[in-house]
Amino acid sequence: MTGQLHRMRWWHIADVLPVERSLFAPEPWSEALFWSELGQVDTRHYLVALSDGEVLGYAGLCDYPDEAFVQTLAVAATAQGSGLGSRLLVALLDEAGRRGQRAVSLEVRADNAPAQRLYARHGFRQIGVRRGYYPGGVDAQVWSRRA
Repeated sequence: MTGQLHRMRWWHIADVLPVERSLFAPEPWSEALFWSELGQVDTRHYLVALSDGEVLGYAGLCDYPDEAFVQTLAVAATAQGSGLGSRLLVALLDEAGRRGQRAVSLEVRADNAPAQRLYARHGFRQIGVRRGYYPGGVDAQVWSRRA
């Protein structure tokens, strides 16, 4: 159950929100924020993984002038451990490459060891820390990779 990757569209937002809330409470992205991200078609690239209409995961990339940034990457609890996170990340890295980006950065919770292992497997290294960035005072680790 790894799902097919599709370009995220506005009609996916309602099905993405429950996954977002389950994974990122108490501060999930809002519907309005997803709408805003999808509306920035020149600088954003969002994917959704679907299986029989069910959202198994999603990910988004921002294309800044000097680097790309992984805005979000989420895999529903029912699909974790299936390799879907890796597939989504590779798809974002491929898109960054198509856009001519050599550097890709992201933030990850300091207490999210599975995500950190995923990023390390794909060549990311920690380059900094944002103290108390997440709810509950959890630090954000800043990671980056160069192509």
